[in-house]
Amino acid sequence: MSLRLLVSLLLALALGWYAPARADSIEIHHISLEGNDEGYALDADFQIDLNPRLEDAVNKGVPMYFEVDFELTRKRWYWFDARPVSKQLMLRLSYHALTRQYRVASGALYQSFSSLPEALRVLSRVRSWQVLERAELDAGTEYQAGLRMRLDVTQLPKPFQLNALTSRDWNLESEWRHWPFRVKAPVTEKTPQ
Repeated sequence: MSLRLLVSLLLALALGWYAPARADSIEIHHISLEGNDEGYALDADFQIDLNPRLEDAVNKGVPMYFEVDFELTRKRWYWFDARPVSKQLMLRLSYHALTRQYRVASGALYQSFSSLPEALRVLSRVRSWQVLERAELDAGTEYQAGLRMRLDVTQLPKPFQLNALTSRDWNLESEWRHWPFRVKAPVTEKTPQ
């Protein structure tokens, strides 16, 4: 074996050893905050990639709880930023072996699916989530809105919680996505005199 071939093999092994694994994460693809009669509703699209360990756990009947966090902050020059609004939405992904159905639930409402990709597609779409009430906001004020989604490992069964402490396979979350948000002043009609 030539020295050049040996160096190439050692280099390939070294690079293979340190090569990063497939990124299993949650990414935010789209966010929309639209005004309605009560305040503002949020629509968001996520891309959820489960690693093989998480897929295996779901297929064995372990429920996965995903938390969507929304926050609204206001800058203050004299103290920490004010956080007038902080909301959470809990979504549960589970598999029922008896019916061979995947289920996505939010509170008491749920939908059943025959495959995991179908369930993940619905789980990754948040629609018409009422996050802001008009009374909570000051018109004309500049706010910073933020959104993220994460797997809530504190909701897992206890043996899996211990496993989540020691394994990065259970850390599944998106980065916070922040954007500026300004509440428009209400339009008042003038009555003729």
